[in-house]
Amino acid sequence: MSKTASKRPDPGIAGSPGEPGLARRFAATRALSEALVAPLSEADACLQSMEDASPAKWHLAHTTWFWETFLLRDRRAGYRLFDDRYPYLFNSYYEAEGARHARCARGLLSRPSLVEILEWRAVVDRAMEDMLDDPALSLLIELGIAHEQQHIELLLTDIKHALFQNPLGPQMWESAPGPCAGGACAGGAEMGWHAHPGGVARIGHDGEGFAFDNEGPAHRVLLEPFTLADGLITNAEWDQFIADGGYRTASLWLADGWAWVNENAITAPLYWRGAERFTHTGWRERDPNAPVTHISQFEADAFAGWAGARLPTEFEWEAIARGQDAEGTPAAHDANAGNQLDRATPPDPRGGGDLFGDVWQFTSSAYLPYPRFRVAEGAVGEYNGKFMSGQSVLKGASCASVRGHSRASYRNFFYPHQRWQFTGLRLAKDL
Repeated sequence: MSKTASKRPDPGIAGSPGEPGLARRFAATRALSEALVAPLSEADACLQSMEDASPAKWHLAHTTWFWETFLLRDRRAGYRLFDDRYPYLFNSYYEAEGARHARCARGLLSRPSLVEILEWRAVVDRAMEDMLDDPALSLLIELGIAHEQQHIELLLTDIKHALFQNPLGPQMWESAPGPCAGGACAGGAEMGWHAHPGGVARIGHDGEGFAFDNEGPAHRVLLEPFTLADGLITNAEWDQFIADGGYRTASLWLADGWAWVNENAITAPLYWRGAERFTHTGWRERDPNAPVTHISQFEADAFAGWAGARLPTEFEWEAIARGQDAEGTPAAHDANAGNQLDRATPPDPRGGGDLFGDVWQFTSSAYLPYPRFRVAEGAVGEYNGKFMSGQSVLKGASCASVRGHSRASYRNFFYPHQRWQFTGLRLAKDL
């Protein structure tokens, strides 16, 4: 696959211990975005395979629009937009920022070119330099870094879906990680369980450090006694579910899930073909011990019922995770962060006992506001709150998440049929 030159070297971990300060984290995050696009051709970077996904080039541009709009335009006197046409092209869903190009047509934006987008990014980065150490802007800069880290993950999952549409099975990277590299295979030992006695638990972000608005306010919930599996469901276990007729047994499925299975002829997780799976490095033999991924909540719920278990609630998951992430901050679980992204390498679930990493884990919880939640004023208030309808909460992090991006209180959210993200399953049971 032809390459487009990146202006920066492949960075290390963004926001890891030993790299303090917003300026260094800003630079590392911006560099990682560009390093991930370096293996792509101009045509690759323009691909949009479905409305849920966006072109890689668009992700580079949208994150730059975010910095230019909410920091430079609004906070730096005398700043002039790089191109006053770009806000219309690269605003995502911010109604307060006016009209925008249709989401379903982002793949038609052959211009500006990838080179022009990279030039714009360089201009914005230079303009941001003397703002990064301003304490008055620190919270907004933290939001911008977290926002771009989210788009790094989306960039990886969106380009994977786009390349999957090609019958040639093209590779974004040539080499693949070894089976279960960096830790014990998920299927190497019998599943254990984290037991919780129940009672009143405090949920939500209430410590120091950055968190999204949807992670709070902190509040109390009542938990009944339960256990949470210490490992993720594997490909081998999913094969057993398929062999036992899991996709053909209506009684296992929610009504909407059963309709989705039949309307879309679903018979396996996304990216499965025989004994293979599609990856950023092309078609590869499926590792039976690696965590299953690219499943919907409908599939996760059906499997849990078949296995005699259930999905955890987001509160149960967080109550266990706080025991492993006592500080409630990204740095607290970096050493145990599974195989989260720390440089421009192929993301791939490999297994292990960590709650954070490998795959986002479905819960049974609807994505709703916490008690006393209030939407922030201005356009940034559109970031999370307006999507609290019809979606489900996922916890943890995935192999495509930037290292240190997640925390125990983090609430990811998707619709129950969506599965192009690195989504998987951890079981729960009542005691």
